[in-house]
Amino acid sequence: MTSVRAESLTKTFAPLTAVDRLSFSVEEGEIFGLVGPDGAGKTTTMRLLTSTMDPTSGDAWVAGHHVMKEAEAVKEAIGYMSQRFGLYQDLTVWENVNFYADLYGVPVKGRKEKIEELLDFSSMRPFKKRTAGALSGGMKQKLQLVCALIHTPKVLLLDEPTNGVDPVSRRDFWRILYKLLAQNVAILVSTAYPDEAERCGRVGLLDNGRLLAQGSPGEIKKLMRGIVFSIRSPQTRKVRDVLELSLIHISEPTRPY
Repeated sequence: MTSVRAESLTKTFAPLTAVDRLSFSVEEGEIFGLVGPDGAGKTTTMRLLTSTMDPTSGDAWVAGHHVMKEAEAVKEAIGYMSQRFGLYQDLTVWENVNFYADLYGVPVKGRKEKIEELLDFSSMRPFKKRTAGALSGGMKQKLQLVCALIHTPKVLLLDEPTNGVDPVSRRDFWRILYKLLAQNVAILVSTAYPDEAERCGRVGLLDNGRLLAQGSPGEIKKLMRGIVFSIRSPQTRKVRDVLELSLIHISEPTRPY
């Protein structure tokens, strides 16, 4: 069953077209990745799908609801994580989750058990009395995810959820997402990390608001010309510096002597 569907979705901030005739779909129990650099239109797309921004043209449906005509129904059906940490720094982990449960109208009966289940699910129970401001970057992201899941959404929209998070925390975060697939949650995640694209069932390559290609990671790789190298090293910064220096040398024209 299709949980997210966009048809020729367009958003213009004159003279810029941030999202340009975007069409794609996300099915139940699937992780679909919107992959692209900063400025590609990922965040604008997310805002259109959360009904917090109206498109200039085109249509979109989330959990069976039209994003413009049924905005309130869309907001009730989704869980959304923005790029920036948006929870209350002075509240504890438990207090933050409980606060969001109030916002979403989660019944008081059974709420405590639901919160404990999510804290166990995300391995956050040992930190439930710690204030959000004292958490690491990775734990903050997991807390945001728990808050987004407290009302059992059908669709999860994640806008660069692991941006700036250390590699270990990123892996932990993706393990949680994989667990959600068993519950038939549809997940749309935006990212600028190519390695995260590999973790998605399908991906769409986004650039300047346009969807250049979409399909499984394997299908996308076949569209690339030339040879694609994957380099792994425990000394990533040194490798990056060497590669950047090599590219500079390659790009310099040969001077005659």
